[in-house]
Amino acid sequence: MDMHTVVVGTSGTTADDVVAVARHGARVELSTAAVDALAASRLIVDALAAKPEPVYGVSTGFGALASRHISTELRAQLQRNIVRSHAAGMGPRVEREVVRALMFLRLKTVASGHTGVRPEVAQTMADVLNAGITPVVHEYGSLGCSGDLAPLSHCALTLMGEGDAEGPDGTVRPAGELLAAHGITPVELREKEGLALLNGTDGMLGMLVMALADLRSLYTSADITAALSLEALLGTEKVLAPELHAIRPHPGQGASADNMLRVLAGSGLTGHHQDDAPRVQDAYSVRCAPQVNGAGRDTLDHAAVVAGRELASSVDNPVVLPDGRVESNGNFHGAPVAYVLDFLAIVAADLGSICERRTDRLLDKHRSHGLPPFLADDAGVDSGLMIAQYTQAALVSEMKRLAVPASADSIPSSAMQEDHVSMGWSAARKLRTAVDNLTRIVAVELYAATRAVELRAAEGLVPAPASQAAVAALRAAGAEGPGPDRFLAPDLAAADTFVREGRLVAAVEPVTGPLA
Repeated sequence: MDMHTVVVGTSGTTADDVVAVARHGARVELSTAAVDALAASRLIVDALAAKPEPVYGVSTGFGALASRHISTELRAQLQRNIVRSHAAGMGPRVEREVVRALMFLRLKTVASGHTGVRPEVAQTMADVLNAGITPVVHEYGSLGCSGDLAPLSHCALTLMGEGDAEGPDGTVRPAGELLAAHGITPVELREKEGLALLNGTDGMLGMLVMALADLRSLYTSADITAALSLEALLGTEKVLAPELHAIRPHPGQGASADNMLRVLAGSGLTGHHQDDAPRVQDAYSVRCAPQVNGAGRDTLDHAAVVAGRELASSVDNPVVLPDGRVESNGNFHGAPVAYVLDFLAIVAADLGSICERRTDRLLDKHRSHGLPPFLADDAGVDSGLMIAQYTQAALVSEMKRLAVPASADSIPSSAMQEDHVSMGWSAARKLRTAVDNLTRIVAVELYAATRAVELRAAEGLVPAPASQAAVAALRAAGAEGPGPDRFLAPDLAAADTFVREGRLVAAVEPVTGPLA
């Protein structure tokens, strides 16, 4: 567990804090202002609960059952029941980091003082996170409206000491036992608190924030692999000139072109496109890499703006306003987050597609400008990287299927009360798979391009210093260079880990300087 502490206040949180808590086990602490805001909003809820007039979420049922007024003696049972009944997820468990993000982001909204939850409930949420207790949350159950109900319900169930959770040692046990082992008293929910713990976009938002962190690293890695492929194909770096990109001023395009130019600085391989097999222009997958990579970068920036707004939001229904009103609203609808999750799946698929096209070009003797077929040692006896490209192509094909928008679908629920839903959780789940696959696709291009660069170097051409650094680091990581056929899966796995851990970028930046 990282002993870094994230302080939760009343005005939201940051993407860095989400990653710190979700992935690195940072501790969580409530600010004094948050505790005061929690107490103030609770006074408002208590006052409304004492009145005879029904208030949604305080003294009524929920969803399609909101018309029933609930008597005082049944309200605690009502709050327990909503958690138990909504904890209806099915399928495989979702990842620990996703559940931690889910819990942390719900705590973020609770701490805003707009939910009416008591300070002691919020403190218990922080205590569970700090103890490393992770509720068991399942793959299926959220429609993204009203928020991520089933996933959040499984988390709330743990706060009540019910259901199952994973301890810091990775063992799944009854949640009550885990709370007791860490000296945490289960919460007894009061008016509105059960509803407030369930009604948010926290799962889809947490997965968006983590996907953005991963994709930013992957886009830089893909700029590097594109440069390596251009170099191995004896292409021209003139298409990367800043003045060409200045006249089409998409910021991501300029950043990608600059990254590629930095990687290729000092190369003895580029500019040979007019030698043995003259060509006026390189193929689109090579020449247009900055345009494609850059458009993806700009989409990441748009998604980050949406994520930032959501991180600053208080998503609940009803909400407690500073003037003392408790008002119903539709802020739990996940459409803003769902759309950008789908946008990211689209650009990830296209980035994977262009990486695969360059890989295929490196392996095809008719288009590789003098490289051996499939980069094999003794073509015919050896198959080289033929099937590595098959694997990459299979991943690309799945990426295209994952790019089909989830947010374009909607299925009514709750007796037609919730008749339009966002499917944001589904968009987030498929994006996680897409990001995972994209890492493998970039790794295969890296493996092929470094082998091709080494084969060029064996011919007497001198690769760029940054390319040499990438090759050396990848070989040191266990992905071997050119030679006779061998068991290839371990090499590809080593390349995958190398990219996934950000080591490709780390290998070249001492030569290139910081890359975008």
